[in-house]
Amino acid sequence: MPALKIIFAGTPDFAVPALAALVASQHEVVMVLTQPDRPAGRGMKLKASPVKELALQYQIPVLQPETLKDADIQAQIAAVEADVMIVAAYGLIIPTSVLNMPALGCYNIHASLLPRWRGAAPIQRALLAGDAETGVTIMEVVPALDAGAMVEKGVLPITERDTAQSLHDGLSAMGAQLMVKAMDTLATQRSLPAEPQDETLVTYAAKLQKAEAGIDWTQSAEAISRQVRAFNPFPVAQAKLNEDICRIWMATAMDGNAEPGVVVSVGDAIVVGCGEGLLRIEELQMPGGKRLQAAQFMAGHALKPGDRFHSVLPQA
Repeated sequence: MPALKIIFAGTPDFAVPALAALVASQHEVVMVLTQPDRPAGRGMKLKASPVKELALQYQIPVLQPETLKDADIQAQIAAVEADVMIVAAYGLIIPTSVLNMPALGCYNIHASLLPRWRGAAPIQRALLAGDAETGVTIMEVVPALDAGAMVEKGVLPITERDTAQSLHDGLSAMGAQLMVKAMDTLATQRSLPAEPQDETLVTYAAKLQKAEAGIDWTQSAEAISRQVRAFNPFPVAQAKLNEDICRIWMATAMDGNAEPGVVVSVGDAIVVGCGEGLLRIEELQMPGGKRLQAAQFMAGHALKPGDRFHSVLPQA
């Protein structure tokens, strides 16, 4: 099997396993495109992207343009004469002229079962919608958003305890495996069979807004549990407790009835009434405090049955 010369375009943690898997394969990553270093942390010092950090470990040339429209940048990309470009959560628009440079095309790792959930937040939107499963799609990159023909898919069931973080990690690993498999096929066949997306089935995964994190206790326990888990680790679901904003990190739904927001029982979990069913809160955090399991939280807070959590609704 011939080795492919690959340009890898990616930025966050999600893209790291794919780059690592390609480095470990017989193929050669000849260039990494990633976003410029950004200020981060309390000191707001410039921080390299996770993809850049890995690329430097393997001494892979890194290019960090603010835009790919610059002629000099395009010349540098063309000069490596790559066979293929792989994109994973890169975050910049790739002009058609750049997409056309690799001899065998450009392919993307997308964290949903396309055509469902095109767009910025497919993992969270699948959780919020109550989808039974999610997955990864390897697809051709085209100018339109996540609209390319599909090459490979992998399915991941969504459990009642999955969070955006757990699904992110599972899909990231799955995407890496699928992409290496696709590149091995591409190396021998010089093309990949692709299935066009059914445009009538398209849904869009809008970017998360912090205002969506507020819990409305008149909603069902099932809906609130999905909200809590979809917003873990960001932006984290919130409710009011004793006039303070309480961040809820893990909660599951259970059967029962109680007035919305009212604490039913405390112990290993804090059980709260909802519009339908009960919410079993397992992990939470008060301002200035650490994330705590419910039992640890109860050791430092005098919460009792009959106390109330209040809704945090978006401001009009």
